[in-house]
Amino acid sequence: MSKKYMLLLVLVISILIGAYNTLFFVEQRIQAIVLQFGEPIKVIREPGLNLKIPFAQNVIKFDKRILLFDNNAEEIIAADKKRLIVDAFVRYSIVDPLKYYQTVRFENALNNRLGSVVNNSLRAVLGRVPLSAVISDRREELMVEVTGLVTQRAKQFGIKIQEVRIKKADLPSENSEAIYRRMQTERQQEAAQIRAIGEEKSRVIQAEAEKNKTVILAEAKRDSEILRGEGEAEKNRILGEAFGKDPEFFSFYRAMQAYSKALTEGDTTMVLSPKGEFFEFFRDAEGKN
Repeated sequence: MSKKYMLLLVLVISILIGAYNTLFFVEQRIQAIVLQFGEPIKVIREPGLNLKIPFAQNVIKFDKRILLFDNNAEEIIAADKKRLIVDAFVRYSIVDPLKYYQTVRFENALNNRLGSVVNNSLRAVLGRVPLSAVISDRREELMVEVTGLVTQRAKQFGIKIQEVRIKKADLPSENSEAIYRRMQTERQQEAAQIRAIGEEKSRVIQAEAEKNKTVILAEAKRDSEILRGEGEAEKNRILGEAFGKDPEFFSFYRAMQAYSKALTEGDTTMVLSPKGEFFEFFRDAEGKN
């Protein structure tokens, strides 16, 4: 290869290297800061092709999109002295890249400082309400207030807070176990009370049933005695009418009944005169046995 071609090749490579170090492209979702010897001199927010001085200037790019910061779980003490482990996250965007660069520069540094801001804001808001408010419908209202505090305090970092949300709010494990044991004891006491009430009602129902049974039997016995008495009276009335119509037949009927009762097999032995009235209907027509 001739010296001429070698020089041309070196020139082309130099131009390419110079172009690479001179031109840079900013995408639609990106914003950039141009630094000259480490000092920011220009902020570029619009997308497109831009120039910089090779080797003297360099470019730092930041995302325009909404970013997520996942805060570490933090213990919060509510107004009623209840402890709560709060796991929150923040959605934010970089609106002032120059201030962002001057205050935090890198995402790791922002996470540390923003985490402190979020935790302080959570303590300020959740620390003045009882635990029940945090786990109830008031949480939405409380998180709006927390978002306002974090937004105000995070302006110094050149970011805009979109929202602060609680992913999870749990009691510490030892508290959870204590609450579980207390709830278990309360349920056992409640069950014992319900059983005692049930047994008391059972005794009342049984006593009422026994009373009703006694009353019903007494009333039934009374009604049966009344019916029996009425039957006996009706029987006596019928027999009386029959006796009035045929006294001889009635005497015979009564005698037959007496014989039936008196002469039962295996009964007590009786010694009677054959001429007595008891054997009146056994005599013949002439009055002989």
